Amino acid sequence: MGNSDFEVLQRKSEILKAIAHPVRLAILRGLIKNGPTRVIDMETGVDTCAATVSQHLAKMYYVGILNRKRKQTQIFYSLIDRDGVVDMLKTYLMS
Repeated sequence: MGNSDFEVLQRKSEILKAIAHPVRLAILRGLIKNGPTRVIDMETGVDTCAATVSQHLAKMYYVGILNRKRKQTQIFYSLIDRDGVVDMLKTYLMS
């Protein structure tokens, strides 16, 4: 395995680690269904507070699968369709 293959697999591994949590999967499912969403409006289906949701969002944002855009005092999160993540998640979470 060459260096570039390893780097690609390492990137994919980081993404998988970042989404490997029930709350994060619920957040991602909600973003797929609803599009850009504020933290307070996120449907997780899990009894958790906005602060906890924010922590999970930060982990996924820093790995590069989420985008955040500020509109006045609100921050909206959306999925970044890079690395085939959105298609993978649609197949896995929406069936």
